[in-house]
Amino acid sequence: MLRLILVLFFAVAYLILTIPVLAVEWLIGKFNPHVKDITSLRMVQWIFKVILWGAGVKLDVIGEDNVPKDQAVLYIGNHRSNFDPIITYSRCPGLTGYVAKKEMKKIPLLCTWMKYLHCHFLDRKDLRQGLKMILSCIEDINNGISICIFPEGTRSKQETETPLLPFHEGSFKIAQKTNCPIIPMALTGTNRILETQFPKIKSTHVILEYGKPIIPSELSPEERKHLGGYTGKVIEEMLEKNRSLL
Repeated sequence: MLRLILVLFFAVAYLILTIPVLAVEWLIGKFNPHVKDITSLRMVQWIFKVILWGAGVKLDVIGEDNVPKDQAVLYIGNHRSNFDPIITYSRCPGLTGYVAKKEMKKIPLLCTWMKYLHCHFLDRKDLRQGLKMILSCIEDINNGISICIFPEGTRSKQETETPLLPFHEGSFKIAQKTNCPIIPMALTGTNRILETQFPKIKSTHVILEYGKPIIPSELSPEERKHLGGYTGKVIEEMLEKNRSLL
């Protein structure tokens, strides 16, 4: 329980102590939005790394050179743990907005930071709002802001990482409409940090692998038609390979 208390302390302390920072960031954004974006990104990445340290996460990263540094991308990953966004966001080289469930908007201060970081909130029961969110993500990609989605739609509670839950194909319209690279992310072992022995947090070896970029225009018509399934298979292959490394 000590690690859980430590992680909660870091998170709550950051949210409370940075209340004045939110005001400063808002003011900076009025004059230089890019500076606000970058400073917000780096501050949140810093606290995420502190949280991972407190949780005892031992992270190995494979294929990080597959992530372009000079253009916006669509990150697609499997989802097994509440630590998945923390792990992946701490590694983003540039501005990246995450797609989160709408319930996150109800958490004070956290939702403000998420809005500063270009996150999008999805109401899975409202198709019209879902379409508006996709269009908003497309706009962000065109403006140089990457997007990260866990297209299984919810955390998988299966005993093993594979097979993945079906990917929602609508998420991939962002890449189809912009032809931005899709970066497959395979997260192995993240559920062992918290979910398998909740509420305890256990020091855990985790692997994050970035696959080679998938360019929609370079795929066959059939592969583009089922882009979610194609990407899912790429991620499953990485998960199967990395399972033996834990």
